[in-house]
Amino acid sequence: MASFQFNGKKIVAIGRNYAAHAKELSNAVPSSPFFFIKPSSSVIFEGQAIEIPHGVDCHHEVELGVLIGKTGKDIGRENAFDHVGGYVLALDLTARNLQNEAKTKGLPWTQAKGYDTFCPLSNKYLSKESVKNPDNLVLALSINGKEKQRGSTQDMIFKIPDLIAHISAIMTLEEGDLILTGTPEGVGSVYPGEEVTASLSDGDQVLLNMTFKAIERPKVVKL
Repeated sequence: MASFQFNGKKIVAIGRNYAAHAKELSNAVPSSPFFFIKPSSSVIFEGQAIEIPHGVDCHHEVELGVLIGKTGKDIGRENAFDHVGGYVLALDLTARNLQNEAKTKGLPWTQAKGYDTFCPLSNKYLSKESVKNPDNLVLALSINGKEKQRGSTQDMIFKIPDLIAHISAIMTLEEGDLILTGTPEGVGSVYPGEEVTASLSDGDQVLLNMTFKAIERPKVVKL
């Protein structure tokens, strides 16, 4: 485990990669991976606060993040792990009310996913070699000490090699880029004043954890 700072050019986030999560939001389970991009300006680390804009219903989504360690395009499934550099714990925060509005209108999700502070990441990362089986890790999230999400990466519809192959057939994955692999069921609202705690475990061993305070986004005073 080593200190981590995000230096990538893009964050590629996978949607509806857990069947139970897709169903809890009344979405169809996808037959192939689909993704959206979160801006690098949405990244924060422990010690920084989640800023929730006024009027936004901010939902938590805890996820396994896959760090790209070697640049590649048109990567085959059989070679996918050659391009993995390690793993982080991540939150894909979502302005759910804005996402629902965008979906109704057939518009992109960029605003709902791209607010500043909407991609909290762990301060540490796990090397690829230190994780024996990334398809059997437990993700958990609590709000003010009450567990809201718990799920296993073994329930991902599309596994890491599938995701890397699919994304790299569309765009080059560059060293330092981050793939968010989807969230298990149990998503819900985060309100200003609450404390969000997330963890990544292998059996009884906690590999990564992080805690963030949520605050109302400060209003900009225009002079």
